[in-house]
Amino acid sequence: MPGRRMPAIVVGRGETGLGTLRSLVLAGIPAYVACPKDDLVTHSRWYRPVPGPGWDGSTDAGTAERLRALPLPGAVLVPGRDDAALWLADLPHGDLVKRFAVSSSPRASLEILQDKARFGRYLATTAVPHPRTFTIASAADIAAIPFDELDRVFIKPADSQRFNQAIGAKGIWAKTRAEFEAIWSRLDSQGFALIAQEYVPGRASDHYFIDGFRDAGGALTGLFARRRWRIYPADFGNSSYCESVPLAQLGAAVGHLEALLADLRYRGIFSAEFKRDARSGELRILEINTRAWWYVEFAARCGVNVCAMAYEDAQGLPVTRPARAPVTGAGCVNLDGDLKAVLAAGVHQSRWRAARQWLHAHCHVFRWDDPRPAWSLLWARLRLQANRWRRPAREPLAAREPLPSERRNSTA
Repeated sequence: MPGRRMPAIVVGRGETGLGTLRSLVLAGIPAYVACPKDDLVTHSRWYRPVPGPGWDGSTDAGTAERLRALPLPGAVLVPGRDDAALWLADLPHGDLVKRFAVSSSPRASLEILQDKARFGRYLATTAVPHPRTFTIASAADIAAIPFDELDRVFIKPADSQRFNQAIGAKGIWAKTRAEFEAIWSRLDSQGFALIAQEYVPGRASDHYFIDGFRDAGGALTGLFARRRWRIYPADFGNSSYCESVPLAQLGAAVGHLEALLADLRYRGIFSAEFKRDARSGELRILEINTRAWWYVEFAARCGVNVCAMAYEDAQGLPVTRPARAPVTGAGCVNLDGDLKAVLAAGVHQSRWRAARQWLHAHCHVFRWDDPRPAWSLLWARLRLQANRWRRPAREPLAAREPLPSERRNSTA
């Protein structure tokens, strides 16, 4: 195809950046990665830093100038972080559009989907089933939350990326109104915009995802469904084991998502999370990622390569649809997290079931043809443990207030 060999630039890091790079390699697309020098992705056999003066993928006042200096005219930018996706949404409206290509939605659409408070208000105007969400700007807003009507309530950031980097958690439980007020006051003083969200009752295995791509013409060129079986840490962690399932299992949720994306004029890669309400059996939408996600390589290996679709769509080429239905019944395991999740469950039968699943599953990071990223994670884990062992037994730990993530683990 014309332009097939144009390079791509992955603007991502960690597991998401690694999965995006590998997905492009699977499609035969040459790629560079914009990430920090010590990132997990740099250990991949396919890693190549962006040439010239370099770029670590940061989005700040100097990003445009760094891009202008890159000797890669025509390269396709593929975001793997929320801030990168938002920054790249403006690229088609500036002078950089002549030098780079990107498959992106209008900025206004991304702002709605990335800001949990705005997304909650938007969902309230639609027929899409969703948990009740309350924007918190003052103590008066907390007083207005109907705690008695809700199963449970947790505090959630409006900006997940910044909150997770600073706090180390995606959310925090609040058992009572008083506890909610105390947590909110502390986080509000740190500058975090927060929301309260109704907890949708159910197990980890009641979570489902619809991952895919919507092209410039509004066509859903690829859809991939998966089910989460286990998560670590509990409640507010990442999927540690998931399995591909037929799209039909998600029923009306597929139509709800299609209508929502059309209404927002969405274009690009997405990953939508749903949870089946244990009370009604209805799938409620929780959030939509507007970029590549943790398990993007798993989708590609099951037949839906959204990174390759983004590459084609950005260049104005027809998006290649999968030749056959996605593989179902395939598993993918983040072994480090899943081992902890299984041990925490404490059920002997579940451990044997998990072991059987691991034997046939894709590994989230480890691959025989690209083993170094997994070895780097193992080595970092061993060094951390060794440092703990070297700490003198008599060394007192400084007394401090528990971190929100620690409080979460103690109350969840």
